Amino acid sequence: MIRGVLRTRRTRLVEPSVFSFGDLLGESLAGMLQRPARSALTALGTVLGVGTFVAILGLIATTSSQIDGRFNSLTATEVSLEDKASQQNEFAGPAFPPDADDRVEKLNGVRSAGVYWPVRLDAAVTVRSAPVGQVVGDGKAEVVAASPGVLEAAEPTLSQGRIYDDLMSDNGAYVAVIGSGVASRLGITTLETRPAVFVGDQPFTVTGIIEKTERKADLLLSVVVPRTTAEKIWGPPEGSSAMMLISTELGAAQQVARLAPTALRPDHPEYLKALPPPDPRMLRSGVSGDLSQLFLLLAGICLVIGAVGIANTTLVSVLERTGEIGLRRALGARARHITVQFLAESGVLGALGGLIGTSLGVATVVGVALARDWTPVVHPATAAAAPVIGLVTGVLAGLYPAWRASRIQPAEALRR
Repeated sequence: MIRGVLRTRRTRLVEPSVFSFGDLLGESLAGMLQRPARSALTALGTVLGVGTFVAILGLIATTSSQIDGRFNSLTATEVSLEDKASQQNEFAGPAFPPDADDRVEKLNGVRSAGVYWPVRLDAAVTVRSAPVGQVVGDGKAEVVAASPGVLEAAEPTLSQGRIYDDLMSDNGAYVAVIGSGVASRLGITTLETRPAVFVGDQPFTVTGIIEKTERKADLLLSVVVPRTTAEKIWGPPEGSSAMMLISTELGAAQQVARLAPTALRPDHPEYLKALPPPDPRMLRSGVSGDLSQLFLLLAGICLVIGAVGIANTTLVSVLERTGEIGLRRALGARARHITVQFLAESGVLGALGGLIGTSLGVATVVGVALARDWTPVVHPATAAAAPVIGLVTGVLAGLYPAWRASRIQPAEALRR
């Protein structure tokens, strides 16, 4: 009976060690604050990884909306028609009638339309300027015959002058609009001297210089002359070289592509092949998918680098604090307590790095959007998940160092 009482009293005197959550948090913060510079540098890897993750996802979401708008405003409002008359009937002649522009522009939803084709010049014909007299490179430059509707549909931005109008085109005026690339190679920098471009021996007064275009970027390297003038000098287009460019209102492109061949050639609509715009959703998803895969891989690499940094620093900390670990074990701390303590330190570092990285990532998205005059888009799920990713990265990085710390024996540690 007495032995039982003594045994009970002895059992109550040796209480199992308890490591409360408050103690765990306090010890973790104390361990990090002992070496604040090292802790900050350790968390830097997670800051960069999580910040890159948030910034990439935010920029992908932001650019996706811009890509969507770009496709809707340009690609989804462009229709092209190809002349297939010679393929259907070798005696058919040109598929586009003389009033092709007016016929198509009467269709509902059409903003502007025009016929164009590349002029086939003899090998000996060169393109040069006057009064400068400079020749384009080897003397070769693409000459495009185009009605005014083509230039309107291309939505050009002119650095100087203006495009030729319907009056000039109807009268067969010898005028030309040149791209900035051709102007630079010809040495034409101003229209105040009324420069002219010679195609062979035929002069064309330059009315405008195209700086950039929303459609048909090849016009920047071309000399564009009126369609009627080109037919008068070089004749109608050969074979199936002629095409029509149509600019439509948003949502009308598919309908215009169906009606345009019949409006132009009600007798033989098969002479014209309509090329409607592709589905912008498929283009957007394809571009966004490629960007996501590429940039998420980069974010994953940054997170791995951050995890390696935390693991390396935590392992060094374990080696430096061997005496402290031994003393804790001698005072009753169990192996799992040591494990949890170091996991908590690495987890807190990862969580802090995740919070800071999330803030920097969101700030980066907002800054880029403001600089580009875009609308910033950051999904709430991304901002909420990023700190958790930092926490998980820190915990995973601290698994091995924490296991090493828990394996240290008290007697061995105190002898060091």
